[in-house]
Amino acid sequence: MASERYNPKEAEARWQSTWAERHIYETRNDDPRPKYYVLEMFPYPSGRIHMGHVRNYAMGDVVARYMRARGHNVLHPMGWDAFGLPAENAAIQNSINPREWTYQNIAAMRDQLKLMGLSIDWTREFATCDVDYYAQQQKLFLDLQKAGLAYRRKSRVNWDPVDNTVLANEQVIDGRGWRSGALVEQRELTQWFFRITAFNDDLLAALDGLDRWPEKVRIMQRNWIGRSEGMRVRFAINDRPPEGFDHIEVFTTRHDTLFGASFLAVSPDHPLATALAADRPDLADFIAECHRAGTSEEALETAEKHGFDTGLTVAHPIDKNLKLPVYVANFVLMGYGTGAIFGCPAHDQRDFDFATKYHLPIKPVVAPLEVIDTGAEFAAWIEQFSTGDEAYVDDGRLINSDFLDGMDVPAAKEAMAARLEAMTLNGHAQGVREVNYRLRDWGISRQRYWGCPIPVIHCPTCDIVPVPDADLPVELPHDVTFGRPGNPLDHHPTWKHVTCPKCGGAATRETDTMDTFVDSSWYFARFTAPWAKTPTEPDAANAWLPVDQYIGGIEHAILHLLYSRFFTRAMKATGHLDLDEPFAGLFTQGMVVHETYRLGTGQNGKWLSPAEIRLEEHDGKRSATLLSTGEPVEIGPIEKMSKSRRNTVDPSDIMDSYGADTARWFMLSDSPPDRDVIWTEEGVAGAFRFVQRVWRLVAETAPHLPAADSQAPAGQSDAADALRKAAHKALAAVGDSIGLLRFNVAVARMYELVNAIGAAASTPPGKDPLLDNALREALELLTRMMAPMMPHLAEECWATLGHENLVADSPWPEFDGSILVEDVIVLPVQVNGKKRGELTISSDASQGDVERAVMALDFVVRALGGNDPKKIVVVPKRIVNVVV
Repeated sequence: MASERYNPKEAEARWQSTWAERHIYETRNDDPRPKYYVLEMFPYPSGRIHMGHVRNYAMGDVVARYMRARGHNVLHPMGWDAFGLPAENAAIQNSINPREWTYQNIAAMRDQLKLMGLSIDWTREFATCDVDYYAQQQKLFLDLQKAGLAYRRKSRVNWDPVDNTVLANEQVIDGRGWRSGALVEQRELTQWFFRITAFNDDLLAALDGLDRWPEKVRIMQRNWIGRSEGMRVRFAINDRPPEGFDHIEVFTTRHDTLFGASFLAVSPDHPLATALAADRPDLADFIAECHRAGTSEEALETAEKHGFDTGLTVAHPIDKNLKLPVYVANFVLMGYGTGAIFGCPAHDQRDFDFATKYHLPIKPVVAPLEVIDTGAEFAAWIEQFSTGDEAYVDDGRLINSDFLDGMDVPAAKEAMAARLEAMTLNGHAQGVREVNYRLRDWGISRQRYWGCPIPVIHCPTCDIVPVPDADLPVELPHDVTFGRPGNPLDHHPTWKHVTCPKCGGAATRETDTMDTFVDSSWYFARFTAPWAKTPTEPDAANAWLPVDQYIGGIEHAILHLLYSRFFTRAMKATGHLDLDEPFAGLFTQGMVVHETYRLGTGQNGKWLSPAEIRLEEHDGKRSATLLSTGEPVEIGPIEKMSKSRRNTVDPSDIMDSYGADTARWFMLSDSPPDRDVIWTEEGVAGAFRFVQRVWRLVAETAPHLPAADSQAPAGQSDAADALRKAAHKALAAVGDSIGLLRFNVAVARMYELVNAIGAAASTPPGKDPLLDNALREALELLTRMMAPMMPHLAEECWATLGHENLVADSPWPEFDGSILVEDVIVLPVQVNGKKRGELTISSDASQGDVERAVMALDFVVRALGGNDPKKIVVVPKRIVNVVV
């Protein structure tokens, strides 16, 4: 006799043990079924999982279980992004070795994740701090070095004086370190780099083929790579320039506006600025101030523009009588173009602000198309421009530009390019066409202990010597201390002192370790054969990759994904795999958010956790009080769950109180998966009530149902037909919705089916044998539909319905199309009047339902390219036309 109330704590532990005993989630590489690789971005082992983890891994688990039921050999692994500064900081604060701290956290988080009942192949688990893993990463580094994709050079770097390490530009936020918050300094250091720029064009062009990636992510990647076509233009320096400098080269994409130039500006790090500052203390002070003010492009864009007049001038490349002053300016980046720009204030807002501040000429050379040919309108526009405070940055035709007058911008660019190419300066062309990129090579050197050691040796005789393969891995020493500032590897008494493998002389190891982004840039390939004695087993990697569905946060849209795309290409170049793109499908889930609570008002109020307060509602108004004292508590805005706001909920507490299935169900049901989900106690309690309702339906109905796999009796019953139609309609919709990662829609369809089953179950057993048979079919279909989302409850229901096998081993059911035939129509879908495909939808779907379904079609999404349609024309039950 089934229990009247479902006990998730007991049932979930029992079914998890059963799955583990039967090894059903362990994946074989030689399985003949079609492969499907689903992967969630692996976690950093901080010690506790959070609700964001629950949402992320629940989504991936639904996909993994669904695709397994659809007959695929599913790879769904888990690992740990385990190196990094937090472990070193913990070592300093708690007097514990980073290794010990990390593996303790991994053990705790593994136990928590297992409570979720995830269908993970734990036999493939690894941490990036495992020696077996980073040994293969060192092998990859040496292979990249041999291929010319890893190299060492001097570079000006961002230095975090608190964490005592180099930061990538992307890790500098508003001039401060992304972890420490310290003001970043500029230093000149010799660094290791990966030559990501070798793949500039390919990384950019291949984005067009990633049609299962969010368009916003592809746009972010395009902008980060930043391809621009322009010219490198030489400006001759007048008067007496410093020795070795007779001209300044500028890269520009707006050579059509050269006649509007009023100044040149060079970066504080430009060689000319350095040469001038050697004899100019005031300029040296200005450069130092620029370095203190911030280094990221975003920080420089928003900072006030400052310049230092060097006293030098350059000749205009066309009008040799025009002299342009040369400034050192804080907003010019050495890392882009040539580190020098010409300022055209009339048509660039940054240049406009700079020219206004330093009283430089502002000469318009592009005017709107509609006013160019009419004298009065033109004069009015010039007057309006001269009294305004904004640059004109739109399209138009050239004015005040000699031989370019009257041309549109593209024609003027071509004409100016031809003119500059035909001119010479000191034996070289005055201008050369050039393609430039914003992307720079990836600096991977980090001055810290807890990272993958870079496997090279520095010999005073032989210079840089790769560690021989036979001597790998270069293992981190265990006996390190953190009592002194800087990298513990530098002041370790023995570790760095070695014999040169070439000459046998005294030498030292490289003490820099790799950026932790390296660790996460190829882990997806290692999962395909984590036991291999080489970085990959190429046959296995080529068979499993690309990842069919990758799931993670939008915060990784640029760096992690771009570095992973580079690594895949680099590993192809070094023979470790044979593909270009690592992730065929990408999904970025929303965050988990929660309202905030404060004791007291204003900024000085003390943040409280949800566990510390009591919520009540009277006459539609909510109030909160402190549980311990009854004091009133201020209910604040809904924000991302964070330790600083204390608005976090411990997943272990939720699973202990309600069970893992309730937590999973709520996460999947509350909102579209790409949007934020608001965590509320009421919402979780509602999900738990649904769990109990489903269980009661099954437990109370099962004893009165026909035996499993029994044949339906002959005859016809309207009630049975209606229930079968509802069940198969739900099955068709749930399968489609899971396939599209629209989990909340799938949940809504199952709610509707439960309502239909509940109504049918109110008929006394035996009164309608056909309905009894339909009830069994509907409950079995519901159970199998629930299985990807609430796997423990599904197993309990499946067993209660009389089945001896596991629902986890059962195939996904096929819906009966003949039952739905009158409920479904096929609509041709046009884009701008041309048929591109079809939409299968319920015949009673509203116009809004049709429009929403059309907007989800792949070919419509591609045609829109992230934009909204101008309109959608729906001819009911006939055709749909999307106008883009």
